[in-house]
Amino acid sequence: MSPTTSPQPAAAPHVATLSDDERLERFGHAIDALRARVKAEIGEEDVRYIQRVQTVSRVAEVVGRTLLVVSFDPLTYTFGVVSLFVHKQLEAAEIGHTVLHGAFDGLEGADAFQSKGYRWKIPIDEDSWRRGHNARHHGGTNVAGRDPDIHFGNVRLTEETPHHWYHRGQLATSVFVIWPFFAFHMGAHFAGLIDAYVGNGREDELDFLRDRSPASVRDAWRRALRGWGPYYLREWIFWPAVAGPLAPKVLLGNVLSDVMRDDVYSAVTIFCGHVGEETASYPEGTTPKGRGHWYAMQVEASNDFDVSFPVSVLCGALDRQIEHHLFPRFPTQRLRQIAPEVKQICEQHGVEYRSASWPRTLMSALKKIRRLGRPLPTEPAGLPERAAA
Repeated sequence: MSPTTSPQPAAAPHVATLSDDERLERFGHAIDALRARVKAEIGEEDVRYIQRVQTVSRVAEVVGRTLLVVSFDPLTYTFGVVSLFVHKQLEAAEIGHTVLHGAFDGLEGADAFQSKGYRWKIPIDEDSWRRGHNARHHGGTNVAGRDPDIHFGNVRLTEETPHHWYHRGQLATSVFVIWPFFAFHMGAHFAGLIDAYVGNGREDELDFLRDRSPASVRDAWRRALRGWGPYYLREWIFWPAVAGPLAPKVLLGNVLSDVMRDDVYSAVTIFCGHVGEETASYPEGTTPKGRGHWYAMQVEASNDFDVSFPVSVLCGALDRQIEHHLFPRFPTQRLRQIAPEVKQICEQHGVEYRSASWPRTLMSALKKIRRLGRPLPTEPAGLPERAAA
């Protein structure tokens, strides 16, 4: 929630007389109890589920790649592109993102889904992603100076990134430049290339690099190419080459499926889950005053959005972004199952839980990006009152 423009929600009756310290401490205990219960249940059922998803992904890939070659009419060609998109989207979100968080580490029968050594079918270096996403982003969501995702190149996503002249066109930059090849841009971001050549718009400038020395820049390029190289060689060179004289239509299909994946993955999940007019952000130096306070910060810096189950699968359950930020190592099915209980716990302890329709959430994110493209008369300071202990 915006620290300066949004009122504190009414507390549940039975916590109205509690201090913030007591309220948030009880909130933390309730979330911890839920975590312990669900963690004890994770096992064979979750492994079977992800195996089924991977089977669907592989079938979609075979169908998609085949139709890109043998189709002779727009309808079957389009079906091939969509089928290949489904494969790429499942590999990016429902499978890969969940695996790299360690959701299946140590589970019997889940040898193919262990985070260590897993190769993500997306143009992002896995080590760089774990460093920037799992550790930095999840460790301090929307906290300036800790979360590298409060800005993205020349796009500021919270008030905590200072305004510069180049932010004025950031809505168009986001929708028409970054989103169509979002995975490529994320690969550059987490590898450190944006640090090397653009900076983060803040006084410290760098999120991932120690400095802009030749050695640091070379390391950033090495990380970026480790993600880009195998992916684009396979998708944009190998598969078209296999098609021989039909290479142009195969290349087009691969590019279109990439754009579909990146637009959906960016606009529907990442931006909707983290950006909005009521989404909390925190100034540099903010530290939680206890475990319950940290949970409340995670909840209020995230947004859920309501979609059907098939769309949720394509989003990798990141339509349940609040649950994911509370329990980043839970399999996707568990996030969907516990969402009503998490909402109830938040309401009982006076922590704002946001969930709206997909279009409404997306419009809120776009409005925030557009508003942040203009210089603001004042910048917010301090924690939201309800989250401060």
